[in-house]
Amino acid sequence: MINIRHALLAVLLATVTVGCGAAEGSAKPGGPEVKELRYQGSAGNVTFPELAAELGYLGDLKLKWVGNTTSGPQDIQSAATGQTDFGGAFDGAVIKLKAAKAPIKAVIGYYGSDEKSFSGYYVKDDSPIRTARDLIGKKIGVNTLGAHHEAVIKEYLKRQGLTPAEIEQVQLVVIPPVNTEQALRQGQLDVGTLGGVLKDKALERGGLRPLFTDVELFGPFTAGSVVLREDFIAANPATVKTFVTGFAKAIEWAQTHPRTEVVAKFEQIIAKRGRNESTDTVKLWKSTGIAGKGGVIDSREFQRWIDWLQREGEIRPGQVKASDVYTNEFNPYANGNGS
Repeated sequence: MINIRHALLAVLLATVTVGCGAAEGSAKPGGPEVKELRYQGSAGNVTFPELAAELGYLGDLKLKWVGNTTSGPQDIQSAATGQTDFGGAFDGAVIKLKAAKAPIKAVIGYYGSDEKSFSGYYVKDDSPIRTARDLIGKKIGVNTLGAHHEAVIKEYLKRQGLTPAEIEQVQLVVIPPVNTEQALRQGQLDVGTLGGVLKDKALERGGLRPLFTDVELFGPFTAGSVVLREDFIAANPATVKTFVTGFAKAIEWAQTHPRTEVVAKFEQIIAKRGRNESTDTVKLWKSTGIAGKGGVIDSREFQRWIDWLQREGEIRPGQVKASDVYTNEFNPYANGNGS
């Protein structure tokens, strides 16, 4: 089975080019700071920077949308190579990229799992699969390799007593999330990874049951972080402070405002940006899933995946320290009050 090392090979190779020249969005230290940040979005969804811009939390900063992505590893690759100015991914993918000496730093948590918003690993009601051992030789659909779902699945298999050799026999199949339910129902997959509105709609149609969920495995947790290049941070400290502060306040706004108000704001943003998108997804939004107030990063969230990657042989013991991967320096909620 393809593992994290193979899945992120393109990312790691691409980062070699970072030091070869200044990225488009960079500014020279001491010079005028960048005021327009390039990013990738998500079709039919609203990112927290987009929410921050709508709420007026970004001051004089502007966002420049350059396209959409459904892959966290691809998103942080784009940030690391200067194609965008920030990107977000599963914390394990961030750690792996940092281990390859990519000059990036995580600055804020941006997604996670809680009792309202989580990812589940589903089978058909009549499936013979009941335990982790039943997954040997079976196919599980995931949105991308080397990220959240691969890590959760492997952790589940390990906790259920499967050996490394047995875990290798569980096949992960990359499939677009919008196609997962159909592939599962048609028997092309034995297990499908479902989250958010796709999960809700699939369960409404019936005929599926969860084998396990990520929140059952770990409890509520922030799963992914947004990264910036270290040279960008050094050259644009005021911009980074404004960006992360606005980002954090947008998360806190969504964490504390009524769900109906958040959904209405998301619908308004989608309508205004004119990308010919449906608002069906945001209508079923339930929660941020982010454990820390305003996206404050807990070192334990990174240490969990550092330990896992070491156990998997993906990084060497001591190769990466949690404190080297992230900073809460720019997050106003790190001091407990958001001022």
